[in-house]
Amino acid sequence: MGRFDGRTVFVTGATSGMGASHVRGFHAEGARVVVAARDLAAGSAFASDLGDRAVAVRLDVTDEQEWASAVRLAEDRFGPVSVLVNNAGAQHAPALLEDTSREVWDRVLAVNLTGQFLGIKHVAPSLRRAGGGSIVTIASTMANVGSPYYAPYVASKWALRGLTKTAALELGRDGIRVNSVHPGVVRTPLITSPVEDGQPAIGDLYSPAPFAVPRLGEPAEVTALVLHLASAESAFATGSEFVLDGGLLLGPALAA
Repeated sequence: MGRFDGRTVFVTGATSGMGASHVRGFHAEGARVVVAARDLAAGSAFASDLGDRAVAVRLDVTDEQEWASAVRLAEDRFGPVSVLVNNAGAQHAPALLEDTSREVWDRVLAVNLTGQFLGIKHVAPSLRRAGGGSIVTIASTMANVGSPYYAPYVASKWALRGLTKTAALELGRDGIRVNSVHPGVVRTPLITSPVEDGQPAIGDLYSPAPFAVPRLGEPAEVTALVLHLASAESAFATGSEFVLDGGLLLGPALAA
C-alpha cells in the first residue's frame, strides 16, 4: 500500500530536475500523476514510461487558459486532484538590479509568482471536489534573504511566501493545507547548467564547504519532504515554511 493510492497528484515543471523526481516519488507511492510541462512531447514520453497511472498535459504556467484546460483533462482522466505541487520555476542570468531588463523581470515573476497563483486558483476547486488535500509550493532559500545579482528571482520567491500563507488561511476550512518548501543549492540542471551561454552556472557561484552539511542537495531529498507535506503525516501543518538547505542559511559551520 502506498501513501497516495487512488489519489491524483498534479506536478508542474514535471519533466526534469526536482519536478521529475517528485513525479517518480508520488508514482512510486501509488498516485495517479499528472505530468504538467511546456514540452508536451517530453511530458508524454515521461508519462508513457510510467504507465497507465500517469498522463501528460501541456502547461505554460503563466497561461490561465492552459491551466483551466489542464485541470479539466486531469479530472477527465483521473478524477479530482488531491495534491498540487507548484514546482515550475524560472531563473535568470546574474545581473545588477540596474542592469536587469524589464523583460527578464516580467518573465521571472510571471513564472515564479503568477504561475503559482494561477495553479492555486484553478486547482483549489478540484481539491474541494476531492474532499480536501494539499498544495506544496516550491520556494527557495532566496525567499529568506537578499542575494546580489538575482533581484527578480529573490522578489518572486519572497512574494510566494505571502501567497502561500494567504492561501493557507483561505483554504484551511475546506480541508486544504498549503505549505512551502525552501530548497537550498540542489543538484539539478537549473543549478549545474548555465542559464545563458557564456554565463557561469549558479552552482559555480556557491561552494558548499561552509555548510553544516557540506554538499549539494539531491532532488530525491526534496521529494521526500514534499511527499511528507502532501500526506496525512503532516495533517497539522499549514502555512508553514520548510527549509532544506544543509545549513546554508545558518551561516558558516565550524571547520572540521
